[in-house]
Amino acid sequence: MRLFRSLTLLLTLVAPTAFADDTYQVEMILVRQNAVPAIVSRAAPEDWAAGAQRLGDETKRTPALGEVAAKLTASGEYSVLMHKAWQQTLGEAPAKVAVSDGQEQFGQFPIEGTLEMKLGRFTDVAADFWVNQIDSNGMVTASERLKQDSHTKNGQLNYLDNGHLALLIKITSLTAPAPREAPEAIPD
Repeated sequence: MRLFRSLTLLLTLVAPTAFADDTYQVEMILVRQNAVPAIVSRAAPEDWAAGAQRLGDETKRTPALGEVAAKLTASGEYSVLMHKAWQQTLGEAPAKVAVSDGQEQFGQFPIEGTLEMKLGRFTDVAADFWVNQIDSNGMVTASERLKQDSHTKNGQLNYLDNGHLALLIKITSLTAPAPREAPEAIPD
């Protein structure tokens, strides 16, 4: 009987814990790598945001990675296309949000896409973005596409490389305590 109690306790400690929905800040920087030729894909679909929740003004936050974006621009190797930050809940069920930038014309934006995130040991991220060229009639004539899946580590800046376009993303819990920094010297 003691063995079963010990085994139950051991399984409780070792089994993966369920992740409850919690509030996170998501910050992303979409960049173009200037040295890599643009790869033009088919035009972005009209239903680019299908099934995604639109970000409301109440969820938007001030980006904290302004220095990173400034360094990327100053290097001359990258062009920062979009820099956004917002707050949302994440959990074990996938959450898909629509992110856009620029003047909307007939449901299309110069930059538009979706991020689908699912919380686990790491956060699974599926990014699908289009950088559109829009003519004077408001029609999308050409697009560049970033489509990338990744397992990102929370609280750290993660880089999703897709050739000529790339995405930097940082997902930070707003409720969990911040990780402690490592001591400079280990005491004896």
